[in-house]
Amino acid sequence: MWTIEPIGRLGNLMGEYATLYALAKLNGHKAYVMPEMYWPLSRVFKITLPMIDQQDFIHTDWISFPLHDWMSPEYKDIDYDYIKGLTGYPCSWTFYEDVKHEILREFTFLDYFKEEANNYLFKLREGHGNVTFVVVHIRRGDYLTIMPNVWKGVVADKQYLQTAMNYFQDKYQNPLFIVTSNGMDWCKENINTELGDVYFSEDGKESSPIHDFALLAHCNHTIMTIGTFGYWTGYLARGKTIYLSNFTLPDSKFLNIFKYEAAFLPNWIGIPADLFPLLNHA
Repeated sequence: MWTIEPIGRLGNLMGEYATLYALAKLNGHKAYVMPEMYWPLSRVFKITLPMIDQQDFIHTDWISFPLHDWMSPEYKDIDYDYIKGLTGYPCSWTFYEDVKHEILREFTFLDYFKEEANNYLFKLREGHGNVTFVVVHIRRGDYLTIMPNVWKGVVADKQYLQTAMNYFQDKYQNPLFIVTSNGMDWCKENINTELGDVYFSEDGKESSPIHDFALLAHCNHTIMTIGTFGYWTGYLARGKTIYLSNFTLPDSKFLNIFKYEAAFLPNWIGIPADLFPLLNHA
């Protein structure tokens, strides 16, 4: 009987769930999820891992087993029958590449969210003909201080977003960009809307993260910035994903727990961040 510590919000919980699913199967053990993970995910997806019985949890002699954020050879032969503490913030395709079709099935949206997203996209398509939907997820909020002050990193800037949008404008005849963010005012000031191909979700108001996520995952392609929310958007959409191929200085302690090559799929398209502001910040 294995489970994992539920830490963080939607993107973190998805990474933890997928890692638990894959490692338990690889090692021949039954996976269970804690209520703090089961309820948030089951309200969005058709997950199949059962919720652990609290009496079993209380009376079982559990072992803690910390994980770093990439698959390692030693994880293929974990010789413990009861693991409570698969711990950390794992969100790497390297854990579940061999069962990716099962992970995509686990994260099948409930019909309500699927219909809501498709209805929104159908209305946007009216008057535009055959379009390609490109989601732009821009993570700001607390990252504006955490990245430069804690991790010697940056968030996406105006130039990165424009370069990424140019890629899709050059590649597809009729792209429509749908922008979601926890910093919509900045987005409206810094994203070029002159071509009439940019839509801000919820008319530019910050929406429910779950509704945003369902909408993004039903688009064709993804422009992400940083964070697990954007990662899972690209993973579930299964189209082309553009990401920041570096967003920290080389001496950042963040690189002790994070590997770019394990975080982003090999076929995704990386664009380097402008790290010059960090030098001025230092």
